[in-house]
This record gives sequence, structure tokens and C-alpha cells, in this order.
Amino acid sequence: MLLPTTTRPADDPRNGSLIFRRDLLARGYDDRAIARLVRREGLVKIRAGAYVPSQVWSASDAQARFVLRGRAVLGASRTPVVLSHTSALAEWDVPLWGFDLSTVHTTRTDELSGRHGRDIHQHEGRMWPGDLAVVNGVPVMTPARACLEAVTVGSTESALCATNDVLHRRLATPARLHGQYVGMENWPNTLEVELLLRLCDRRIESVGESRFFWCCFQQGLPRPTVQYVVRDASGRVVARLDFAWPRHRVWLEFDGKVKYEGLLGPGERASDVVLRERDRERMVARLTGWRCIRITWSDLADPIRLAASVRAELQQAAIAS
Repeated sequence: MLLPTTTRPADDPRNGSLIFRRDLLARGYDDRAIARLVRREGLVKIRAGAYVPSQVWSASDAQARFVLRGRAVLGASRTPVVLSHTSALAEWDVPLWGFDLSTVHTTRTDELSGRHGRDIHQHEGRMWPGDLAVVNGVPVMTPARACLEAVTVGSTESALCATNDVLHRRLATPARLHGQYVGMENWPNTLEVELLLRLCDRRIESVGESRFFWCCFQQGLPRPTVQYVVRDASGRVVARLDFAWPRHRVWLEFDGKVKYEGLLGPGERASDVVLRERDRERMVARLTGWRCIRITWSDLADPIRLAASVRAELQQAAIAS
């Protein structure tokens, strides 16, 4: 029995009603009448034979629209399928940075051959006990399986961002991921899965942090300690650092929009959080004697340049000590 799960409020635009051409035909509409209805009601065609109200579409970002298209594919499917790969992760509200959101991924549950279409990739796949779930009323693969499936349709960096989110939110455990991999060893396009399992870390809290961790690996930087704990003279924990190189006496903080928004108190502005973060940086520097590196999303756009900058800071710190 599949246990239902909900990840979002009922009024979320991703839960918007879908209107199918086949249902309108069954109610007596012909194509001309459907065209008039679309114009009159302001419906948006999201794929062949499927529409949503315009207010739902306009309130949805790229990933939310991907969710709606996935539901449209499920609703129109004539074969037994579930959402899989990135389409399953989207229903679990996992960030899909770097993935192609133009193709909906499903997997047949009858183990028969799949097919490719203009906006759909129907996979053939074997199911194991515990692989399936119902989330937001939709049949999907579990997060553990979907993460490993996602490696086969996107970059390892993108899959690492998604997998770290799944682990951090405790939607899966490392043991579950490794157990899932045992059943996928003979699948095509899974050479990068082993690398993903070596690098994923539930302590990494955001896409930006995951991308920096990938940059360290890809560019040959020393592997940083994640969520390094700083204590004061009494032993009380006063800070957790995104990344640190204790031997080099350097730490790094990723300054992302989501991070600052999450730190906002009642009535505060972003500038208040920035000032508080600067005070925290001075406190950590005073307690440790270390140097701080701060990076943003724009730094991640050029990993070679970013790695060179970090490497220079590490070398300079080593010389100074």
C-alpha cells in the first residue's frame, strides 16, 4: 500500500486544476467550441490536449510549470506509469537547478518498453518494493530512486544539488541511496552514480553550497569540512561555518538570497541580516584567527576563476601562518 504524502499547501498553484480536451469532447464540445472556451476562460495550453487557468500558469515559476506538465502527462497516459527521474523530484519539491525542464519523465509500471515523444520520455524500468509513493495525490518514484535516476538524464553537479537537498530534508538516507544503487548497477548511463554517492552530504544546506562543493572536487581544491563548529572559550557553540579548511586556517561562507531571507527576523530588512552576518564574521575571526572568504551566485558562474581565487587565499593563509 502506498502512503500518501503532501509537500505543499492546498492553494499552491502547482495544485491547479487541469482541463483535458478529451473531457471537453465527452461533454459535447467540438474543437471550435473548445477554442472559444479557451479564449473566453483565459485557459493556457500547457501541452497537447491539456489546459490550465491563466492565473495558475502566471503564478507558477519554471519548476512549478514543470510539475503541471508532469500531471498533464499522467492524466493523458494510456499506459500504467508513474512520474520518475526529475519529474518525481519536482513533486517532492526538490530544487532542479541545471536540469532540462522541457521533458517530462515517467516510468512504466508494467515493465514493458517505453517511448520518446516531443515533451515526454517514458522509461522502461523494473520496480522494487518501496520504490513507489503517492505525493500530493500523484504516483511518483521515491526520492532515493528519483535521485539516482536523475543522474542518467542530467549532469552530476545538478544531481548532487538535488541529492543533497533530499538528504538534508531527510527524504532519504545515505543507506537508502546505496541500497537503491545495488539494483541499478546494470542500468544504462549510471557511471556517475558512484561518484554522486561518494560526494553527497546531508549537511550541505543549499544549491549554492552544493555547487561550491562540486567546484572543489572538479577543480582539485582541498576537500573542505562542511558545517564546521566554532565554540567560544566556555565551549558553547557560537557559529557553524558553511565550509572550513582548519589546517589552512580559512573558512568560506556562501551568501545566497535564500540564506539571507531565511535569517530575516520580524520587521527586518536584508541590510539588517548583512550587518549581523558581518558581526558574526568578526566574532569567528577573533575566536579562531582565521581568514574568511565570501562567495555569491555570480562567483559560481566561473568555477575555474573561483577555484583559483580560493586556492590563492589558502596559499596566502599558509604563508602567513
